Amino acid sequence: MIVATRSQQPSFPVHAGILIGLGLGGFFDGIVLHQVLQWHHMLSSWYPINSVQNLELNTLWDGIFHSATYVFVIVGLFIFWRVGHNGHLAWSSKSFVGALLIGWGLFNFVEGLIDHQLLGVHHVNERVPREQWIYWDLAFLAWGLAMLAAGWRLMRAGHVEQAAPQAQ
Repeated sequence: MIVATRSQQPSFPVHAGILIGLGLGGFFDGIVLHQVLQWHHMLSSWYPINSVQNLELNTLWDGIFHSATYVFVIVGLFIFWRVGHNGHLAWSSKSFVGALLIGWGLFNFVEGLIDHQLLGVHHVNERVPREQWIYWDLAFLAWGLAMLAAGWRLMRAGHVEQAAPQAQ
């Protein structure tokens, strides 16, 4: 009988966790900030929600945005399935949660930098006075960086955990 040693086990599929984290970050943004709190929509700085036509346009783009985040999650799950199905995977809760946080943090940071700062298609909280938008946007970026840092630390701890010999 051939038994896989630790060095023969496939490493944890970090890219799959990052993709799922990107999707979860997008779902949180879209569901909580767009729909539940209604702080902004995908194009609400360009097309303010002051007419049915603008609401319909924003809702369409919110749906396109949700579709993209859904694809991230599906691709991440497919990668997990494929890697895990092919053999004994070196699973690590720390690596998994770390990868999710890295993906979510990347989502917040990249989306916040591009959509909020560079393109200005929307801002985190458009229900507060306009001069306060920047503070919400900066907090969103800081939240993303904090998740990236926490995810990075967990990933490093997960790699140490995987490298340690397991008690039999």
